[in-house]
Amino acid sequence: MTSKNPEGSRQAQIAALSFAGARAQAEALAEGRVRAVELLEHALARIDRFDGELRAIAVRDDERARAAAREADAALARGERRPLLGVPVTVKESFDVAGLVTSSGNPAFRDNVAHADSLAVAALREAGAVIVGKSNVPLALADLQSYNAIYGVSSNPWDLARTPVGSSGGSAAALAAGYVALEIGTDIGGSIRIPAHFTGVYGHKPTAGLVPLRGTGVPSGRHADRDLVVAGPLARTAGDLALALELLINRDPLQAKAWKVTLPPARHARLDHFRVLVIDQWPGTTRSLHEQEIGERVIERLRTQGAQVSRPADLPPGLLPDLVRSHRIYRSLLGSSTASPPPLSEAAQRRYASLAPDDDSADAAWLRAPTLRHAEWLQDNEARHALRHQWERLFERFDVVVTPVAPLPAFHHNHAEPKDERSYPVAFADGTRAVRFLDLFHWAGLPVLPGLPATSFPIGLDDEGLPISAQAVGPYLEDQTTIAFAQLLEEAYGGFIAPPGYRENTTETTPSSAPTA
Repeated sequence: MTSKNPEGSRQAQIAALSFAGARAQAEALAEGRVRAVELLEHALARIDRFDGELRAIAVRDDERARAAAREADAALARGERRPLLGVPVTVKESFDVAGLVTSSGNPAFRDNVAHADSLAVAALREAGAVIVGKSNVPLALADLQSYNAIYGVSSNPWDLARTPVGSSGGSAAALAAGYVALEIGTDIGGSIRIPAHFTGVYGHKPTAGLVPLRGTGVPSGRHADRDLVVAGPLARTAGDLALALELLINRDPLQAKAWKVTLPPARHARLDHFRVLVIDQWPGTTRSLHEQEIGERVIERLRTQGAQVSRPADLPPGLLPDLVRSHRIYRSLLGSSTASPPPLSEAAQRRYASLAPDDDSADAAWLRAPTLRHAEWLQDNEARHALRHQWERLFERFDVVVTPVAPLPAFHHNHAEPKDERSYPVAFADGTRAVRFLDLFHWAGLPVLPGLPATSFPIGLDDEGLPISAQAVGPYLEDQTTIAFAQLLEEAYGGFIAPPGYRENTTETTPSSAPTA
């Protein structure tokens, strides 16, 4: 029986792809169920409809995207097949896209037009992706919220009064709002994983050094990568993380002269074969209600699926790395990872002046980091490499370590200055307490220092209706194991949920609450 309204039926088919994964969109294009120009126009229409309030997109490139979509349709008609041929994508503003500004949200670089694509963007183009534009970031990529004086404030599609976080906040919001199916971001302190957690999408922090960073950040033209930073994908399905990662590796032309990375396959193809260590309480702290919920929900699901689940109390002494000491080293190397660190606030300067010589806390490490002597940096670096080997020993007994991504779900916009003096309400069993900005990064920093892969994956909604996620941390260079683990849970329990007000065929056209300054 044929449809009485073929045009309406086709539009419905296109609309049905709004929240499909990149792989599913590529299949629809290859099968001729939709044309690239139609999929692009639908994406642009959604941006027009929602982004006046959401502000996920910092830079648009409509006309060049339309030209690329027409070229993709012609290639598809000739029988060409590439992994992302005709699929609309956006990229974090800090990635160079030829002809577009790269500012990293810094007004000093608002006229910095890139002359060539970054290596990561070039990889997406080679795979056939249509670059729609660039997503919003914090000032200098150095905040847990995505706002700046050039592009304004990005909000969370689940509640415009809340932030999608940063620094890949616009990236995560664009995915959750159904603009595009794939994004690339960067991560040094959870900047892929925390936005994914706050918006209910998937994010992968690759093994350190796996994805080249050439052509990211400002000033342009740098050859050395900033220490600890990685680039990686965000998506609405775990499978798309694997697809994108395969495209992004082995892109450095100098390294390609002599070697090529071949990632080990996932350790297991079934959840009941996984050996999982679940940690939901940071040593020396009180477990938040959010951390407790993450731990309980993950453990219940894993045990239901037959996975072998352990807790830190089950381990022999010395097997689990000292997380408190590791965090101190992380804060030290994080603070010394840039040649031009931002100045300390007046309050931080006072704390620095009052430090006792033997203060070995994480706070002291952060305060001293900008003036760290090279000999001290080398000691921290040696500890980092020793830690990687200690984690390797733990991964002889376990396949993944699952933790929260942060101690709380998406929080309300908070632009108080100075940034390091901000605090955020976190719920505990005995009530809500204010937690410092600097104390929100324990879980995010855990895999960064040893350079381990970590995949953030959604596990549903909390009592307030906000998305919540956990992260799977895996052995060095075993990125496919953490992604496969997230994908198996997605297959068993579902994954991404489209936020109300952004779903197709709904009477609700916009979220109920408005952004705050």
